[in-house]
Amino acid sequence: MKIPGPPTTFLVGHLPLLAKYGPDVLRVFAKEYGPIFRFHIGRQPLVIVSDPELCREVGIKKFKDIKNRSIRSPTSGSPIHEQGLFLTRDSRWSSMRNTIISLYQPSHLATLFPIMQSHINSLLDNISSTKQDEDIPFSDLAIKMAIDIIGETAFGVQFNLLKELSNEHQIKDDNVTGFLKLHSDSIESLKMDLNSSFSTILGLLVPILQSPCREILKRVPGTADYRMYHTNQKLCEKIDAIIEKRLKEKTEDCNDFLAVVLNARESGSGKKLFSYDYVRALTYEQLLAGTKTSAFTLAMTVYLVSEHPEVEKKLIEEIDSVLNGDVFPTADDLQCKFPYLDQVVKESMRFCVVSPLVARDTSKQVEIGGYLLPKGTWVWLALGVLAKDPKQFPEPDVFRPERFNPNCDEEKKRHPYAHIPFGLGPRACIGQKFAIQEVKLAIIRLYSTYIFRHSPKMRSPLELEYGLVLGFKHGIKLRAMKRHV
Repeated sequence: MKIPGPPTTFLVGHLPLLAKYGPDVLRVFAKEYGPIFRFHIGRQPLVIVSDPELCREVGIKKFKDIKNRSIRSPTSGSPIHEQGLFLTRDSRWSSMRNTIISLYQPSHLATLFPIMQSHINSLLDNISSTKQDEDIPFSDLAIKMAIDIIGETAFGVQFNLLKELSNEHQIKDDNVTGFLKLHSDSIESLKMDLNSSFSTILGLLVPILQSPCREILKRVPGTADYRMYHTNQKLCEKIDAIIEKRLKEKTEDCNDFLAVVLNARESGSGKKLFSYDYVRALTYEQLLAGTKTSAFTLAMTVYLVSEHPEVEKKLIEEIDSVLNGDVFPTADDLQCKFPYLDQVVKESMRFCVVSPLVARDTSKQVEIGGYLLPKGTWVWLALGVLAKDPKQFPEPDVFRPERFNPNCDEEKKRHPYAHIPFGLGPRACIGQKFAIQEVKLAIIRLYSTYIFRHSPKMRSPLELEYGLVLGFKHGIKLRAMKRHV
């Protein structure tokens, strides 16, 4: 039986529609063709799954047959992207995951409270230095805070991006600036559309030609492939310098990500599992995966709360009642005493899913939703479509945190896998607890001191850009007003 789907355009498939409307176009197709349908990224056919029970089938019930992520055209042939946990495959993935998963357990995350609090306080320092009628580039500050936190928790390095902003006399570190510029350029190269490098576009249209084309063009100055190759080479050199420095230091007493991986490398089969290339890719992946997503979630949450005064009021009342004059909550309090904050963050992540598509591919022939999928089929879970399904979320385009109240009928009736912003099953985002802890601590600190309103200069409606994850096309600009507590 043939999987239904919309008609395609020769060579480009549905790329023009994806470029024009973003992942929201999949909501239209899901409504017309059902919860499982065909979609084409250039010549590459995909199977899109947009039903919570079918997502459970793909991500959990039949995980052993669909456990690897499909490697997208922009990352193909790039070791710094392919050798991280995100794209590593089969037994190497499970061995690497089992080694580093302890870093994301609640006991370890609690030890990171002081680091997160320090950088969140730097965010507050930047906000306090602005006048009441002055715009705050909040999304920019959020990404700098996220990078500062990952710098210290993953690399053991102080980037101090927020402190540079708040202290005009502090001298900028050119090494840090150069490293982060390379990081930004590398992320830009991961876009998967018709504005990408020529080899990436060719990989979408004629996949077999991508690798030889990239090998040629990366040697031709002036091409996007040349820039991408040399950007990633320089990025590797910068990360290698950080790793070399840490190798010369004693890391036994350190608890950052890089120290744990380097220590694991010295034990048993660690050297084979964590070869130098894999250490580099794993470490960089923390910066790649742990900054834009957390920063987007924080900025989007404050943006949404600031236009819903009734939500803001309830949130502030909860924060004030728990803090009782303190600046930050304890780890135990954060887990147990902020039910409304939990609802607000969940609703923000549902309202705008930062990673609206999760990619998998089949390792053998498998049946999903009554359709037989051959080995090598790309299966993508449409988390953004799930999040706006009116059967699971009545009035899906309304921001209403109370829909996640465990005592309300809507929450009780909802399928347990309707809201999966971090994916599901063994291959779900390993850093989700880290990200939620960071976002919640920041929101508590922000609203214990300020309330926020949209800047008059904010463009409405909010425009998003679609890349590796969602971003803000024109940023989030807010005005902050000091609370009189």
